[in-house]
Amino acid sequence: MSDAKLHSRQFSLCTVMEHITHCGPISRASIARQTGLSKQTISEIVLLLERGGWIHRTGRTSGHVGRSAITYEIVPDAACIATVDLGGTKVRAAIADLSCRVPAALTEPTDRRGGMAVVRQIARMCREAAKQNAIPFGRVRLAVIGVPGVPEETTGRVLMAPNIRGLASHDIAASLEAELGFDVVIENDVNLAVIGESWIGAGAGFDDLAYVALGTGIGAGIMVGGELVRGHLGAAGELGFLPFGADPFEPESLRVGALERVTATVGMRTRYRAQTGQDVDVPTIFDLSARGDPAARAVLDETAQLVARAVVAISALTNPERVVLGGSIGGRDEMLNRVRTSVSRCSSRPVEVVASRLGTQSTLVGGAAVGLGHLHTILFSGGVPGAEISLPPADVVRLADARQ
Repeated sequence: MSDAKLHSRQFSLCTVMEHITHCGPISRASIARQTGLSKQTISEIVLLLERGGWIHRTGRTSGHVGRSAITYEIVPDAACIATVDLGGTKVRAAIADLSCRVPAALTEPTDRRGGMAVVRQIARMCREAAKQNAIPFGRVRLAVIGVPGVPEETTGRVLMAPNIRGLASHDIAASLEAELGFDVVIENDVNLAVIGESWIGAGAGFDDLAYVALGTGIGAGIMVGGELVRGHLGAAGELGFLPFGADPFEPESLRVGALERVTATVGMRTRYRAQTGQDVDVPTIFDLSARGDPAARAVLDETAQLVARAVVAISALTNPERVVLGGSIGGRDEMLNRVRTSVSRCSSRPVEVVASRLGTQSTLVGGAAVGLGHLHTILFSGGVPGAEISLPPADVVRLADARQ
């Protein structure tokens, strides 16, 4: 077969698979009407996909004049992706299938030993997530791991991740592949979150978007013109290292980041303790603020003002249409409302700040999106440039409760 014919065949295969994924159950006649491909081509491809176990017959059309037609649907668990959100305090793992079902995630405290202990924890949780959803682990073909730092492609290490020990001293990518037995993609967690929000979340339909996560740390995922902004070494969006908040010239600011030292979990607890002498966690600070505690309110107000400065800095540089605020701290209404107020006071132009729609699942959904793109390329494009299957619209994706 000539290269031209081979390319045409792969494009046709991807087109048919895309329509079955997005519109199934669907008949061959419906695929022909929607794609313009010949009925013979569609019949050949459908037979190939059916024999390969990628699609199956689901019934026949009804309610139409004339003969009924066989309908086809994707076999959801013919191949799956493990998607993981590795945080400074929690790890979440889920298995996404070809039908874009993203079930509820397993959640555990992050192993405090860090390094290889976290690698083994992730591998175990991926297996347990597959078992929980009755998916044979052999059908999981790829894992996408969101990490709170900067993956270094040449070494497999994760840099600028001060909240988890040992990520910068091990080849995390190779270690995970050895533990899992298949390919692993490592991506910054907030980059995955902005991809998830832009696919089916609060950023859907916006090409110029920023996602700001505030929790154990602070970071941003930024999209310009529909493309993820990575920067020279992949460190774009590391908001924690903006040179304000704490003294940026102190050694600790070089390790953790001047802004992160005062806005994220540790910084908030430290400021409250400095004012009251009491050591409480962040949820307690929110509770105390709701009960009128002046020190707790001051901590929240100061944190919101610092986050607002970061939001306005992003706006000045990339001019996003919308900024999505999420994370265990940023996702709370009390913080969102304060940040909105502070942004309006220090920005010369309006900046729309909204709450994350996906909540704790933003990074997992982004990992599923990236994983599905990779998996479709591996399974169906045949290496032909441009032959790909687009992600389905939001109304096709089946997402577990985003606020778990």
